[in-house]
Amino acid sequence: MAGAVEAKLAELGLALPDVVPPLASYQPAVQSGPYVYTSGQLPMVDGKLAVTGKVGAEVTPDEAKELAKTCALNALAAVKSVAGDLDRIARVVKVVGFVASATDFTGQPAVINGASELLGAVLGDKGVHARSAVGVAVLPLDAPVEVEVQVELTGA
Repeated sequence: MAGAVEAKLAELGLALPDVVPPLASYQPAVQSGPYVYTSGQLPMVDGKLAVTGKVGAEVTPDEAKELAKTCALNALAAVKSVAGDLDRIARVVKVVGFVASATDFTGQPAVINGASELLGAVLGDKGVHARSAVGVAVLPLDAPVEVEVQVELTGA
């Protein structure tokens, strides 16, 4: 049975996807004490990237912002795979977003807002977090964006 967080996702017209299987030698998420750390999540939908390329060249900033939202959904799925229930999230502590950027693109923070805004819409005050938004030359599979999330869980 879905909890309050998944009900909020449904209210927003979203569904928690299946956990994206690892592309290499790592786990999608691990727990250490009360924290869950996700691996970098790509904007995979049904096992593939819908869009590839550099933001500011082949991918528009608006497209990339939507892709960052998809990354955040994938991160929530990875958190659930470890925590068992998204209602255990006490707060999102940190979000790190990587944007594969054209050499003159400087709008990384606006792109990663897609992830931050989704977490805020779904989790309310628990979704407010510290963040880094970093421009990089290339990401795995030529993905335009990658997001990792750290959350703190409640005890139960």
